[in-house]
Order: sequence, then structure tokens, then C-alpha cells
Amino acid sequence: MTDVSIIIPVYNGENWIDECLEAVQNQQFKGQLEVSIYNDGSTDGTLSKLEEWRENLKEQSVVVVIGGNTSNPRGVGYAKNKAVNQSSGTYLCFQDIDDVMSSDRVSKQFQAAKSKTNSIVGSQFHRKPDGSTERFTKWANQLTPDQLYSQIYTSHGPTLIMPTWFCHRSVFSKVGGFSEGGKGEPEDLIFFLQHLEMGGGLCRVDSDLLMYRYHPGATTFSIHEDTIWKIRMEHIQKQVIDQWETFTIWNAGKQGKKFYRFLTTTNQKKVSAFCDVDPKKIKCGAYVYHESKDLTAGEFEKNLASLNLREGVDFFHFN
Repeated sequence: MTDVSIIIPVYNGENWIDECLEAVQNQQFKGQLEVSIYNDGSTDGTLSKLEEWRENLKEQSVVVVIGGNTSNPRGVGYAKNKAVNQSSGTYLCFQDIDDVMSSDRVSKQFQAAKSKTNSIVGSQFHRKPDGSTERFTKWANQLTPDQLYSQIYTSHGPTLIMPTWFCHRSVFSKVGGFSEGGKGEPEDLIFFLQHLEMGGGLCRVDSDLLMYRYHPGATTFSIHEDTIWKIRMEHIQKQVIDQWETFTIWNAGKQGKKFYRFLTTTNQKKVSAFCDVDPKKIKCGAYVYHESKDLTAGEFEKNLASLNLREGVDFFHFN
């Protein structure tokens, strides 16, 4: 019986395969491990490189299942679904070919997931090159257990980043797999929100278990921010705003106005005011864009604290 299947979709991943699968080879996990890879129409040397690694891992009693298509790429969601469907593990460990897991990743997440079979289990991570997306990395790694749920509407995307996901197979089956819309679709965000709507849980192992690579060829760069915006707007209205009688938008600038425009007519009528802490905007009496590297320099957070508002109940972060 296979305990854990490592799920790896790949498209033209020749340059990353050695580093990724060497890390799989070095896992300290004592259970039965399987690697399930779906090659989504690669045109480089991916397939031959994978076959080499199949033999290497076989020597360590790690089964490698390789599937794929030779036609045009069908997208990350499709490849992930295919990799899961051809796998046999009770638990699924999602891994991107351009990232590198630590030697204790599978063992630590397996232990956490055994008592949380209805949850997506993530982990902390670091980026390469060093310093890439520093603000995002700090945000994701320092979220509290409550904020894993309350900050799901921010522009950062899922509060547990997809390359760190680990879950019982039933979590995948319950949602029904990933959306297969192809390039430009945030299949991880769609799955993540559906999982939560169905009563699924979230958990993070507070150890750095992944090197999350930052490079121009990453799939993330093919997703337009307006696509993500629409999904977030739909979800926050359905899950939060539709239940409120009235609310305030804390941003008097262009992001606040965009948020208002994307509300349904019914929810627009619930907006009682636009608020802001930027003295430049207040003094002007109208919004004029000002570059700000430090956002509100902590003034927004101080304001919230002075009002004793509860995140996830009285207010939600969106941007």
C-alpha cells in the first residue's frame, strides 16, 4: 500500500528535474513513497530525463509513474488531475518541478495530515533567488492559524501556497479535482476556495519545507490579475458581504473605487462610506495617486487596533 504520492505536473522542465527529484530521493520518510509525474506535452528533453530518474528512484524502492501526452499542453490543472488519477497514495504531496523540497518535508506533513484528514496542510518556505517577493513571503510565513482563514481574500492568493500542499486523497476527491481551463487560469485558487466552501480545513506546518523558485517562466506569470480579482470578488460577496446589512470600504483610492464598481447593485447600496488614513488624500478632498513603498506605514493597523475590531468578523483584508 502506498502511503504518499508526490504529484508533479511538468511542462518543459528539463532544467529543473535533477534538483527536484534529487530532493525526493533524499526524503527521510520511512513509509511507502510513490512519485506520479504527468508530462504535459513537453518539447525539450523532459521525458528522457524522467526515465533516467525512474531507474534511480527504483533502486530506493520508490515507484515512479510517468504519464503524459504528446499533443499541445492542456494546462497545469489538467496535468495535476492526471497525475493524481494515475497515483495510488492515501496522501497527496503536491510538488512543482522547479521547486525543491527539504529532506523532512514528506515526514513532517504526513504526521500533521494524519490527524487532519479534511484539511490542506501547507508549510513555510523560502524563495530563490534570495529576497524575491520578500513582502509576500513574510506575509505567508507569519499568518496565524486564524488568519489562514480570514485573509483568503487578499491579492496574494491562497494563504497556503500551492507548492506546499499536502492532503488526504479524499480532500482532492471531495472538491472533484482542479479546474482544467488551461493557461491563465488560477486552478489553485479555485480549488482552495471550493475546498473551504465545502467545509474543508487549513493547517500549516511551521517549518521551512520548500525552496519556492522565482523565475520569469513560472506559471504564475501567465495569470492576469483581473482574473484573480473577479474570483476574489465573487467569493467575498457570497461568503461575507451578502450577509451584511451595511459596511465601509477602507480605501478612498482607486483600489477602493474598483472594489465598489465590482460589487453587485444590491451590495453597492450597503456601502455607507469610504474611509482612508492617508492625509494626502484627505487633504485633497479627492483621490490623487501617490506612490507608497510602505503602504500606510502602520497607520491603518493602528487605527484598526484602536477600534478593537476583530479580523474575520468585523473586517476582512482584500488588497
